[in-house]
Amino acid sequence: MIGRIRGTLIEKTPPFIIIETSAGVGYEIQVPMTTFYQLPEEGTETIVATHLSISENLHALYGFISNKDKILFRELIKVNGVGPKLALAILSGMEADEFVMTVHDGNVDRLVKLPGVGKKTAERLLVEMSDRLKGWSVSGLPSSAETAGETTATVSRAGDVTQEAVSALVALGYKPQQASKAISQVESDGLKSEELIRLALRQLAA
Repeated sequence: MIGRIRGTLIEKTPPFIIIETSAGVGYEIQVPMTTFYQLPEEGTETIVATHLSISENLHALYGFISNKDKILFRELIKVNGVGPKLALAILSGMEADEFVMTVHDGNVDRLVKLPGVGKKTAERLLVEMSDRLKGWSVSGLPSSAETAGETTATVSRAGDVTQEAVSALVALGYKPQQASKAISQVESDGLKSEELIRLALRQLAA
């Protein structure tokens, strides 16, 4: 099991990143947007906590800026009907603390605004996760959780940021038309792709 990766961040194409280790191996990792926002510039050393998902046809590596996000991801995929892709979308649409508070408040309406989360899934999340989150502190962190790496959010990428932002939303489960509309509503000159995605996700959750 690959539980943590440390290396040079060589590529960022949301929701994917590639980290190259000192051994020269480049790991392609899917990350929630809440992690992507906090990643440093390309070419910078970074550390992510990771979860390796193995299925019959796919080995996928998921990365998180902190162990608390990784722990929450693992709890989410235990819920009936919630796989890694949906768990990633949930953690892209809200911070871990916000998700914990949403569950504690029993807020179904907030959950159904996330891609792939219908009313039945939202209700199932509230029922199953409420028990699993009882041991979490008020801030939403388990007492044993530790940050995987200290980083700051400064990202600069060349290329078509609009298309990159739309592609990221589609990868997170939104329909292409829905993603394009959300990006067009928040698009503005000078914004980076991750800024567009953040604003679009807020628009979609409104």
